[in-house]
Amino acid sequence: MRIVVGISGATGAIYGIKMLEILHELEIETHLIISEASKRTIQLETNYEVEEVEKMAAEVHDINNIGASISSGSFKTSGMIIAPCAIKTLSAIANSFNTNLLIRAADVVLKERRKLVLLVRETPLHLGHLRLMTMVTEAGGILLPPMPAFYNHPQTMQDLINQTVGKVLDQFDIDHNLFSRWQGVEEKIKISCRG
Repeated sequence: MRIVVGISGATGAIYGIKMLEILHELEIETHLIISEASKRTIQLETNYEVEEVEKMAAEVHDINNIGASISSGSFKTSGMIIAPCAIKTLSAIANSFNTNLLIRAADVVLKERRKLVLLVRETPLHLGHLRLMTMVTEAGGILLPPMPAFYNHPQTMQDLINQTVGKVLDQFDIDHNLFSRWQGVEEKIKISCRG
C-alpha cells in the first residue's frame, strides 16, 4: 500500500504527524508534502522539528515540484490524506487550482477515483466553506473534520488525536487499535409487576 500525506497550514499539524507515525509503524509507504505554512505550524504547535517529521515518510516531495511522481495518475497510490486541511487548500482542491504539488496530487487522486480524505480545520463555517466542501464531496473527496468522540471516555489529548487518526485509517481499511470501537448499549428494561 502507498499513501500520499499532505500537511497544510491549518492548526492541527499533530494529526498529520501522528498519521505519518502510525503509517510508518505499519510499514505503509508514504509520500509526504508539507506546505511552508505547515512548517511554521509544526514549530509553533508541537515539539517536533520538521526534519523529524520528514524522516517518518518513505519519500518527501518539494511542494513546488509539479514534476514529482505523485503528480501523475500513472503513479499508483491507494489515495491521499491531508491532515490538517486548511480552507485555502480546500478551496484550491474544490476548484482544481493546481498551483503546487499538494493541490496537484489531490487533484490526481480525485481524477483517478482514488480515496482523498481531508481533515478540514475551521470553525465556525460560513456558506462559502460549506459550498467548497460540497464541491469536493461531489468530486469524490471525503471530509473528515477532527470531531472528538466522548463515548470512549478520552483521558488525554492523545486519546482525542488517536480517535481521529483511527477514523482516517478506517477509510483505507487499515487495521489499528487506536481507540475503542462502539459496541452498543444494552438497555435494561424494568418491568414493574403489580399484584
